[in-house]
Amino acid sequence: MTPLDSAGTPPGENLGKDLGEELGEELDRIRSEVIAARGAEDARYIRTVVATQRGLEAGGRTALAVSLFPPAWAAGTAMLSIAKILENMELGHNILHGQWDWMGDPAIHSTTWEWDFLTPAEAWKHTHNHLHHTWTNVVDRDRDLGYVVFRMSGDQRWRPRHLAQPLYNLVLAPLFEWGIALYDLEPDAVAAGRKTWRSFAADLSGFLSKATRQLAKDYVLFPLLAGPSALPCLLGNLTANTVRNLWTNTIIFCGHFPGDVQTFTEEHIEGETRGQWYLRQIQGSANIEGGPLFHVLSGNLGHQIEHHAFPDLPSNRYAEIAPRVRELCEKYGIPYVTGPLWRQYGSTWGRILRFAVPGKWRPRTEPRCSLGE
Repeated sequence: MTPLDSAGTPPGENLGKDLGEELGEELDRIRSEVIAARGAEDARYIRTVVATQRGLEAGGRTALAVSLFPPAWAAGTAMLSIAKILENMELGHNILHGQWDWMGDPAIHSTTWEWDFLTPAEAWKHTHNHLHHTWTNVVDRDRDLGYVVFRMSGDQRWRPRHLAQPLYNLVLAPLFEWGIALYDLEPDAVAAGRKTWRSFAADLSGFLSKATRQLAKDYVLFPLLAGPSALPCLLGNLTANTVRNLWTNTIIFCGHFPGDVQTFTEEHIEGETRGQWYLRQIQGSANIEGGPLFHVLSGNLGHQIEHHAFPDLPSNRYAEIAPRVRELCEKYGIPYVTGPLWRQYGSTWGRILRFAVPGKWRPRTEPRCSLGE
């Protein structure tokens, strides 16, 4: 059942075209203010994260080189796990969005960064930056809506294989980088005729090259350098990659798939204006509440709503603008989905279970994308 506001109207239903464009203008104003304010403090922040990540990785690798001693294994694995999480979330993801291109530093530029992840950066930028952030939660346009494997909307056709999607997620979580790498090859697009075999072969070659380097680094080179500690070093690297995968899977799923996050049909976005695009980003995302350390480790994707509204703004600014975005949502009667990690995680699993079976389940609030009606 759709909740009603004090006037007996579903949230956002009273937004006419003028108010919808007013919302867009107010959000554009926030964006412009952040762009104008970027400077030395932001540069210092990202360089501090880079230095911290590299220090943790160096410390972790050093400790694992003598990991026959259990305390060294525990310390090295912990440091390497955190380093990989930082590199993947706060650095790789955000640098590849171009959040730091304004600095003009080739060391942290979206065109030069290659991250510690199986998916080549260019392939990920295509499927994530372009397809996902353009068509957020639009059924049949946003492939990230269920990553082709999961059914996450009542507007997606149910198939018998969806009965097993809770099992898929249990398997996917510890192997997340492998799942994303295979997904970014777009084999479904090849089968549907939207991608040529030649393009697929080129992408597959890039993936195999990147995967070979990644596997050789973590499971051959560093274990061999550890000498007598080769086996515990290898196990430490495997554990660090698994921890990173579990964390990344949790943060991404909790920012996109809690029960109150909306999905949309192509009819919803017909003639979409700037204000309507912003509204879709807000309703198609969820925030995760936590402290400063949590947000850094999550790549500031605990502010997923702000990230979807402003994907190329510096991630350290999301905490600053989140209260303003939430105030605008309250002003215009737009649901702002947020909650602690445990609640969003449980809600995400609820969605996975609900859509595993036939039926057009709906969130408690319907999409309010058609502001102009």
